[in-house]
Amino acid sequence: MFNFKQYNWKNFNFPLVTIILILSVISVIMVGFVEGDSKSLKHILGIIFGIFLMLGVALVDYHFLCRLMWVFYGINLILLLLVKFSPLGKEQFSSKRWLDLKVFDLQPSELTKIFMIIFLAQLFTIMREKLDKVSTAVIALILMGIPTFLILIQTNLSTSLVLMFIFLVMIYTAGLDYKIIIPTLAVGIPVSVAMLWYIQQPFQKILQPYQQRRVLSILHPELYPDAMYQQNNSVQAIGSGQLYGKLLFDNGTEIRGSKYVAVAESDFIFSVIGEELGFIGSCLVIGLLVLLVIQCINTARRANDYTGMLVAVGLSSMFAFQVFVNIGVATSILPNTGLPLPFLSYGLSSLMSSMMGIGLILNIGLQRKNYRR
Repeated sequence: MFNFKQYNWKNFNFPLVTIILILSVISVIMVGFVEGDSKSLKHILGIIFGIFLMLGVALVDYHFLCRLMWVFYGINLILLLLVKFSPLGKEQFSSKRWLDLKVFDLQPSELTKIFMIIFLAQLFTIMREKLDKVSTAVIALILMGIPTFLILIQTNLSTSLVLMFIFLVMIYTAGLDYKIIIPTLAVGIPVSVAMLWYIQQPFQKILQPYQQRRVLSILHPELYPDAMYQQNNSVQAIGSGQLYGKLLFDNGTEIRGSKYVAVAESDFIFSVIGEELGFIGSCLVIGLLVLLVIQCINTARRANDYTGMLVAVGLSSMFAFQVFVNIGVATSILPNTGLPLPFLSYGLSSLMSSMMGIGLILNIGLQRKNYRR
């Protein structure tokens, strides 16, 4: 569990930890602007807990965690089933995604991302020599599809898409044979185009009505002004920050556009960042997030074994996808969907998931030169 003798402490990724701390400080300030001192204090306590969680995970050998792949898979399914089929399940914003634990609300789908990255990394390691077989891809897809389906019916399409993106990146990186990839693309691309057409039709049965309206509102914003209300306000808030933002140059009379953006502390935190920090500050925040993803990718490149590489690749894809989609939604280039911005959005479950992910990255980095299979 703890292989301290195998860790090279000179490889501890201080630049990555520094990035996380800077983003956390920015998050506390931005959440404070939207929600006031009460939620800001809770957020600070959550970040402190998250940092200890990150360091704790960093000390646990990721090989030990990967050997518990079926334990994590089972816990994951139990939590997701409890959300949907137990009295602990809590509904909010027309979705049932949370467990009411009295002390705080837990969103198991956030933990699913970490559990499934660990699970897939070990699964592909076990099946490494069989990645040229269609049966291997089918088995992996079924095992990934079960928790993804349980999340989809919550309804939580956005997290389901994150999981499928992670799966595709990891199975490709694992070495899936091109004799499987090429036919899959040959069939998948036309099917995807047909699916995009189908979900726009009034008779479609795949998306919920509100989900379809969100897609249609991006394609035809002039026809769905009510569906675009939140995103339009977000864009206006970001634009009002201009070059330097209102944080340092507020004369006391500036109206905060982000106050008119629902869930600005979470899914639309970038609207607050854009308004308060301006174009320059927004670019710096995006730069820090890009550096975070690059650090994860570099860890994957330098990992000492196949399993560590896959875990780091999975986490890189998770962070990259969430950053792209969250900012894309806030700037109205993607349909509205509920994905948090890593280390910046308010929410304990998301913060726990992200901190655990960074802890794994740190542990893989610590072992990159010493571990022997």
